[in-house]
Amino acid sequence: MGIKFPIQPQYNYILMRKIFSVILLLFAMNASAQELNKKMEDPNRHKEVMLNICTREGITTFEEFKASYDPNYADYKPDSATLKELGKLTKGKKITIVLGTWCGDSKYQVPHFLKMADALKLDDSDITFIAVDGSKKAENGLIDKLDIQRVPTFIINDKKGVEIGRIIETPKETLEKDMLKILTAAKTK
Repeated sequence: MGIKFPIQPQYNYILMRKIFSVILLLFAMNASAQELNKKMEDPNRHKEVMLNICTREGITTFEEFKASYDPNYADYKPDSATLKELGKLTKGKKITIVLGTWCGDSKYQVPHFLKMADALKLDDSDITFIAVDGSKKAENGLIDKLDIQRVPTFIINDKKGVEIGRIIETPKETLEKDMLKILTAAKTK
């Protein structure tokens, strides 16, 4: 028949603690998970907007945003000389874009940025999109520490997550030239 070993009470206690810890961890992960591409009725704008973390596909297919995205993306011609210089400096950088799907500047600048990002072959995993409501707020403190006054805001971070610089609302020259200035200045520090 086989040899049976009685389970000692202390082993039951350890096993139960491990099971409880795993269940608690799974519950915490689920509770803190945010819905991607969340849509809500904005009381300030009286229309549907996107909120919190979004994917590129979610934003670019959101009906109101798509109407501006498609022509603005197609029409934008990034400066190839600037892109060549910029390509060397974007390695290891992360970019957070805080935008409003309701915002005219976001509808204009985000497609331009994505055209530039595509030309640079930036990895989608290096770009984070955070959509805000008409009060420029997101849920769960998502942007509380980012000091967002206007949208879109393009925040450029180094590989450690330290902010290098930002482009707020509209670039001084073009997105690629402003980004080049930010990254060149960071390189000399």
